[in-house]
Amino acid sequence: MPLEDQLIALAQDNIVYLLTALLLVVVVFKSVQIVPQSEQHVVQRFGRLRAVLGPGVNMIVPFIDRVAHRISILERQLPTASQDAITRDNVLVQVDTSVFYRITEPEKTVYRIRDVDGAISTTVAGIVRAEIGKMDLDEVQANRSALINTIKANVEDAVDDWGIEVTRAEILDVNLDAATRAAMMQQLNAERARRAQVTEAEGSKRAVELSADAELYASEQSAKARRVLADAEAYATEVVAKAIAEHGIEAAQYQVALKQVEALNTLGRGDGKQTIVVPAAALEAFGDAFKMLKGRG
Repeated sequence: MPLEDQLIALAQDNIVYLLTALLLVVVVFKSVQIVPQSEQHVVQRFGRLRAVLGPGVNMIVPFIDRVAHRISILERQLPTASQDAITRDNVLVQVDTSVFYRITEPEKTVYRIRDVDGAISTTVAGIVRAEIGKMDLDEVQANRSALINTIKANVEDAVDDWGIEVTRAEILDVNLDAATRAAMMQQLNAERARRAQVTEAEGSKRAVELSADAELYASEQSAKARRVLADAEAYATEVVAKAIAEHGIEAAQYQVALKQVEALNTLGRGDGKQTIVVPAAALEAFGDAFKMLKGRG
């Protein structure tokens, strides 16, 4: 018997075993599900939620359970969205926002919301308009960080039922119309001019204060010098008075004679070689002074 006929006969005799083996291979293949690290699989049984498979090797009931949804759990970024908002002081602004989120509970995301990105974008737009409407334009510009945190918290509360975690919310830019920009520029220029005038006035005031302090200091030093001279004159007068009290009128005459001689010496040291006319009484006084000085020596 040819070899081919033998193989066909053998297969016919063992067809049940071959089919059983094939069925086992298919069953094993269908029952083993390998889930990547970045995904979670939603399993349905007869159209109803059966389980959520995490990363790794998972077992399901073949032909009864099936993987209905393969959900990525990686962080996602919504496209940058622009929405108009009106501040509390009636200024129209255009706000550019961006939101980052990730799916944490795929069963909620699959069965509670159809378009996740669209729902989050609509929610963010409404929250941004509501929060900016509570603030003046200056507050929007100055407190952007606090505004971002408020928007993020409100979005998290709104999407919590969808099994979504909002990781970041950013306000990329706040744009104004041309008229508002021109008005703000005028206000900024006026504020700069006011600050310049205030700085100049403060500088002038400081200069006047320093000049007054300098004059006061000079007056104090002059007063101190006059007080020192007065103290010296008082001390000299006291010494003379004491000498007169102890030695009589001769001490006073001696001091007068000494002053007269000093005055004469000063006149004699002049640069002009001048001739000095002295009255006879003065000559007698000088003579008496020289005699007294000579006697003292």
